[in-house]
Amino acid sequence: MIGRSMDDRNLTIGDIAEELGVSKTTVSRAISGKGRIGEQTRQRVLQYIEEHHYSPNVVAKGLAQNKTFNLGMVLPGDYNIAELPFFQNCMLGISRAASSHGYDVLISMVTPEDITQLERAVANQKIDGAILTRTLTDDAPMKYLKENGVPFVAIGSTYDDKVVQIDNDHRSACRELTDTLLDRGITKIALIGGDESYIVTRSRLSGFEDAFAGRKKWDGSRQIFMNVDDGTKVDRIVERLLEDGTQCIVSMDDFLCGCVLNALQIRQIAVPAKIQVVSFYDSTMLEYRIPSITSIRFNVEELGRRACELLLRMLDGEEVDRRTLLGYEVCMRESTK
Repeated sequence: MIGRSMDDRNLTIGDIAEELGVSKTTVSRAISGKGRIGEQTRQRVLQYIEEHHYSPNVVAKGLAQNKTFNLGMVLPGDYNIAELPFFQNCMLGISRAASSHGYDVLISMVTPEDITQLERAVANQKIDGAILTRTLTDDAPMKYLKENGVPFVAIGSTYDDKVVQIDNDHRSACRELTDTLLDRGITKIALIGGDESYIVTRSRLSGFEDAFAGRKKWDGSRQIFMNVDDGTKVDRIVERLLEDGTQCIVSMDDFLCGCVLNALQIRQIAVPAKIQVVSFYDSTMLEYRIPSITSIRFNVEELGRRACELLLRMLDGEEVDRRTLLGYEVCMRESTK
């Protein structure tokens, strides 16, 4: 029945149609089960597919629903090394969920100035939907996906309430940890935060400030340093805070916290004997440090898994919640004893 040799793995609908002497529409109808076609012809097509190990289920869905069975995972190309575990765990959750539903994951790297990889994946119809792994106040990938009608889920929060978004409850978590510190008698506290163009940074800042707004009486002082992005800046801030007699330094993430700890170590300042140290984001680097660092733990793999499942439900035509918040765990450790 086969008129020429071919690699079964590279078969296309056109190949099948040519080999059987029928139209591509006929092959499509035979596989999808939709449209008028003779039973004999249908069985002939299906038999050919089975003999050549061409997955009828995937092909049928792809034809009937116009799907690629690829999901796009959009990663920021400008992440720092300390952020890598977050994106790795996100990827793990997304990949496992996608694989269990017969999908593969295609990665696109973007920056605020360059979303070429994402544009190419969409223009070439390589993905059915996408998952954004970071949200910005001025979000070019999000804007592009919306303009081109591509279904997507944002990991992180966005001010656009029409976007399906899933995030950890950063604001509540940061308020709870800050409240705990204040309840323990901290009266001079400082916060060091990163780039305010990241919505997660603003959420954590809001949680920190909520803890003070909710108190009728607090006679202490607090200092806030934002848009801090390197160890040199952190070092200068730590020097100033030590001169001011600050009792506790709170960092928004594990990278900044690591910089704080390095600055204290250089000056031989003992933690927590001389000053307490806290991070609003946990990592193994902080958990196994001596002393271990009080921080907030989020289940990032679960975040990725749930984001992927939301997208798959959207692709199946289901209605999903526009906003989902996952929980957290405040880990009180040696650095605040």
